[in-house]
Amino acid sequence: MNTTIYEQTLAAVTELCEKAGLTAGNILVVGCSTSEVMGAKIGTNSDPDTAGEIFNALYDYTKSKGIFLAVQCCEHLNRAIVTEKSAFPFSEAVNVIPQPKAGGSLATKAYQGFEKPVVLEEIKADAGMDIGFTLIGMHLKKVAVPLRLENNRIGNATVLAARTRPKFIGGARAVYDQNMI
Repeated sequence: MNTTIYEQTLAAVTELCEKAGLTAGNILVVGCSTSEVMGAKIGTNSDPDTAGEIFNALYDYTKSKGIFLAVQCCEHLNRAIVTEKSAFPFSEAVNVIPQPKAGGSLATKAYQGFEKPVVLEEIKADAGMDIGFTLIGMHLKKVAVPLRLENNRIGNATVLAARTRPKFIGGARAVYDQNMI
């Protein structure tokens, strides 16, 4: 069965959010190399049309669930984050507008597609999806737990995923809430 980029992305984000237990108000960070999705080396073949399909699937799903989508820019913008202003109403924004070759195609589509976009230097997300080895770990909360997805390909790119959990503190006498693990 030949599925579209939109369908592959929707399947991956749905599986990730379900396995991570994300609910309304949580933050999902996504990094994406459209070059990798198209079968090229990261950073060599940015594709706005592919980014549009990926963004639409991510945004359609997260918006329907009340989950905030945060899209990571490429290293040319120091992996800044594009998200909705409502996700971080009191954060200090940076002044940049992502472009396909400076920020990446997905970040560009996110900036164009969000209702009130804002670019931030960093966030601490509840879960993350890395499409094509873009290194999103710096934007996850302190304790990241890898998630193995069945839907682990979008186009030619490998999809890696993680959820986060609170840190354990205490020691031998501490008791932990198993629902938070």
